[in-house]
Amino acid sequence: MTPSRTPALTFIFITLLIDVIGLGVIIPIMPDLIMELAGLDPKASESMGYASKMGAWLLFAYAFIQFLLAPVIGALSDRYGRRPVLLGSLIGFTIDYLFLSFAPTIAWLFVGRIVAGIMGASFTTGGAYIADISAPEERAKNFGLIGAAFGLGFIIGPVLGGFLGSAGLRVPFMFSAGLTFVNFLFGFFILPESLKPQNRRAFDWKRANPIGTLISLKRYPLIFGLMGSLTFLYIASHAVQSNWTFYTKEKFGWDLKEVGISLAVVGIAFAIIQGALIRVIIPKLGQRRSVNVGMTLYFISFILYAFATQGWMMYSIIVVYCLGSIAMTGLQGIMSGIVPPNEQGELQGGFTSLMSITAIIGPLLMSYVFSYFISPEAPVYFPGSAMMLGAVLTLISFVFIRLTLKKRMV
Repeated sequence: MTPSRTPALTFIFITLLIDVIGLGVIIPIMPDLIMELAGLDPKASESMGYASKMGAWLLFAYAFIQFLLAPVIGALSDRYGRRPVLLGSLIGFTIDYLFLSFAPTIAWLFVGRIVAGIMGASFTTGGAYIADISAPEERAKNFGLIGAAFGLGFIIGPVLGGFLGSAGLRVPFMFSAGLTFVNFLFGFFILPESLKPQNRRAFDWKRANPIGTLISLKRYPLIFGLMGSLTFLYIASHAVQSNWTFYTKEKFGWDLKEVGISLAVVGIAFAIIQGALIRVIIPKLGQRRSVNVGMTLYFISFILYAFATQGWMMYSIIVVYCLGSIAMTGLQGIMSGIVPPNEQGELQGGFTSLMSITAIIGPLLMSYVFSYFISPEAPVYFPGSAMMLGAVLTLISFVFIRLTLKKRMV
């Protein structure tokens, strides 16, 4: 039986929140851990460049495996329900964090990331769960809870990571393993199933593969066009997501605690915008205007990040960047309103597949651009080069989104 909406939204919000805290805890310490395992001097720019590239390859390992398996996970959730898939993903992340806690070499970090990629489906399934229990007119606002969980998790997680990392680089991973397992127990005993039996569909291997999932969305031309447009934005986002710790440590000399605090500010901004303001902004502007305003703010924020000269400037730019997230909420609301209930898992799997494709490309592209422009071989020292590339890709994405919406929607 589908759970009542308010308690179910609370359950899924808490589940995603604990998941993000676990992820946020480890972000500030990854560069130092990589440099420690490689035996490098953490104060040298060459060491930061190496750590940036290796961090990108770790993201690549996770993203590539998830790209292959996310559609299978989405299809399984459409067949068997959201709850068992979500619980399986939490066990996978627990195993990943345990590998990271005791990894003696960088190779073992890759093993952990691969395990997480196999099982990592919490946000994919969480999005489908919210779609299951939301009325069509409420979906865009309720999808904002995903952003709110992300934001609040990043208030708590990175700050904890910065302080726990001061006690030992492996401590944050151990904490994340325990927290994620607690999340699993919470879901096992509390989280109800959301997908009604009559809304389930048979598992189909033709649709349960990364290419097949995206191709199957061609029967919805608007969704297919927007997915293509979002490719550029998702790649651009890695100028921030995959590059933040390396960029701020290199340009402003931030330590673990400062990086953790900055990410907490990102979390506060996301939590306020996605948890509260989005419920005012989306109805006030409408989904299409929210997309236009959000994409403009994304573009401006990338430019400002690239040319920031003082660390304090990053905090003010964070507000502009996080306000840009109304674009994604608006787009998600538009697309989820098109597909029927028994295909919401497939749609969310398509989102995850696209994000995984771009997570294969984005971190490597941004880290190599960043590493090159802080190296002696670069014609000019420009740590903000990846941010500038993000601005260009965001502008391209915005143009294609506008053209798709104009052509496909009246």
